[in-house]
Amino acid sequence: MLPGAEPLVDRRDALRAIAAAGLAGALDLRAAPLERPVPASGERLPAIGLGTWITFDVSGGAERRARGDVLAAFFESGGRLVDSSPMYGASEETIGEEYARLSRPPALFSATKVWTVGGLAGRRQMEKSRNLWRLPRFDLMQVHNLLDWEVHLPTLKEMKAQGRARYIGVTTSHGRRHDELERIMRAEPIDFVQFTYNVNDRQAEQRLLPLAAERRLAVIINRPFDGGELFGPKTAKPMPGWAKEIGCASWAEAFLKFVVSQPAVTCAIPATSKVAHLRENMRALQGPLPDAAMRSRIARDYERL
Repeated sequence: MLPGAEPLVDRRDALRAIAAAGLAGALDLRAAPLERPVPASGERLPAIGLGTWITFDVSGGAERRARGDVLAAFFESGGRLVDSSPMYGASEETIGEEYARLSRPPALFSATKVWTVGGLAGRRQMEKSRNLWRLPRFDLMQVHNLLDWEVHLPTLKEMKAQGRARYIGVTTSHGRRHDELERIMRAEPIDFVQFTYNVNDRQAEQRLLPLAAERRLAVIINRPFDGGELFGPKTAKPMPGWAKEIGCASWAEAFLKFVVSQPAVTCAIPATSKVAHLRENMRALQGPLPDAAMRSRIARDYERL
């Protein structure tokens, strides 16, 4: 399965089970969602955001309108943070076009990235992104996968000082370049950091998550489903008994609660192209969260399945 691709059979089966149990209606997504503060400001963000890699890289027409339905459902379910990048093909254009179609555009926390080499190229790319999103400024601008970060970070600092970006940060994914990321986190005045963390990849627990808490950095988690690899034969089995303890009717909810219950995490950004899967993901904003002992149990039980 491609990273970021949609898991198929298991999530459809889980949704049928939710409907059969009557849980979908019982969970009121209009209730106040789980929120986490941005340490730099105290601003609070819902703990589940929306990633757009692969899923929003579509041309116009029906496919793009379908992504608009996902975006609308995301906001209706209490979401705010949408994350993208020039690396993601037409995703930024899709976001801008479909957000503009909403009759009453809700509060959006816009997060994108610079992904090129060279200062001038970076400034031009960020301005193009702003035009594609159709926004006066971004809430968060990040250096994507640390590409030429030594050149871009001074530009981001300047943008923040001038009010052209509210927050700045850096990202990595797939568990790569953690040593370099750690050096940046220790030395640079950034607000956000983004990296991979999920029940199958817990490297970040060792150094990055504790360091983010120490340095008071907001943390965005990418690949919370390990690019879809968490779903498969294991999740075709019945959920363990702890699922009821934390109010989870599906593995997707459990995987997301595993991530966002980590105290240093601000927001996880699962990607999807399906409204049903989006609503399933957003249910992780509701109900009890696992504590440290329960997170260890979830990881252990998943590994043993």
